[in-house]
Amino acid sequence: MTKRLSICYAAPGHTLVSTAGSARNILAAADALSAYADVTVAFRNISEPVTGTSFATRAIFPATTGNQSAKDDVAARGLNPFAHLADLRTLKAFAATASDEYDLIFEKGWRLSGYLSALALQRGTPAILIENDARFWNEPKDSLRAIARFALHLAAQNVAAARSRKLPVVIAETEQLKRALVEGRGLQPERVHVVTLGVDHHRFKPSDQQQARHALGIDSDALVLLYVGGMDQYHDLSPLLEALTETRPPHCQVHLVGDGEYRDRYHELGEQAGGIVNFHGNVPHSLVPTYIASADVCLAPYHTGGFHDGEVTFSTLKIPEYMACGRAVISVPSGHIRSLIDEGKTGFLFDNESSKWLDFLSDIPDRQHFLRMGAAATPTVAHLSWDATASAYMALAHEEFSFE
Repeated sequence: MTKRLSICYAAPGHTLVSTAGSARNILAAADALSAYADVTVAFRNISEPVTGTSFATRAIFPATTGNQSAKDDVAARGLNPFAHLADLRTLKAFAATASDEYDLIFEKGWRLSGYLSALALQRGTPAILIENDARFWNEPKDSLRAIARFALHLAAQNVAAARSRKLPVVIAETEQLKRALVEGRGLQPERVHVVTLGVDHHRFKPSDQQQARHALGIDSDALVLLYVGGMDQYHDLSPLLEALTETRPPHCQVHLVGDGEYRDRYHELGEQAGGIVNFHGNVPHSLVPTYIASADVCLAPYHTGGFHDGEVTFSTLKIPEYMACGRAVISVPSGHIRSLIDEGKTGFLFDNESSKWLDFLSDIPDRQHFLRMGAAATPTVAHLSWDATASAYMALAHEEFSFE
């Protein structure tokens, strides 16, 4: 009889923040993995401890290091790569401890992806990298400081590429990301396996719109456009907000749930739109399905210029969650999104530009049309589950490594 494995799901670049997308992704996967093994999730730092879970949590870095962030789950984003170099001693010590304590290590992708996995493999412990981003540089190089940051970015990516090439198994969320990793990091295609993210169908499911609006204090007759997620370099709400300064559908309201570095910019544009834009900030994860239920249509306006070859490479979590709740989605015709949204049937796909939004808002469908599209969307994501994701992770681990 095969023994029950002990797994460490390590996220060296992420702080445990319950409202943040990447942290929720990790927690959902860990919960599903716990059906197959004893799981411990090791975050970079823990801002919000979780209780009552099927898995344990621990911090990789002591809180006194100053790396703890309560605002951004991607805690290592924006840090000078030299700061990462200073962290390597801590990661080496953690790798040594984890190799003694666990049978298998999953490493969540971050700026130095593969570093921890390579250390574990050197010590004889099976390890797999779960990569979610190719980390394409999308900022201008118009100053000495910007050029210096770009050079440091390249250095970090060279480290990630060198370490990732040493790994027998790398998991990518989409075919587009696999291609980016093969082309950008020189990974062997046969070592990169695609496993998509899941959906928590117990939490994200159709529910009554008017009850949700009553609970949230949203006008029962309004045409509600909803966005849930980060306000950062990957998600660009500016084109929509700019279009709303020129035209807006009757009784239209835009509700934005989330936070990030671009919130101030969006707030200024929202004020110019005449007060129809509502900012809710971060909300408890338990309330997210209620906000989605209150909407007529949900938004996923990605900035494609922030991705490798201008194509969305990661497996967007928000779109299938929107669809599972019975809501149509507006997004961009790029990458994995094309396989999720059926144009004109379960949502709309157009370039995230002000002129495109202006055209759409000028001839927007009525509320009943959106709700019919949402009803059609729900069954198309029924096959996505976290159990299927975890099962695929475990199958790859058993296929590659021998566990006594």
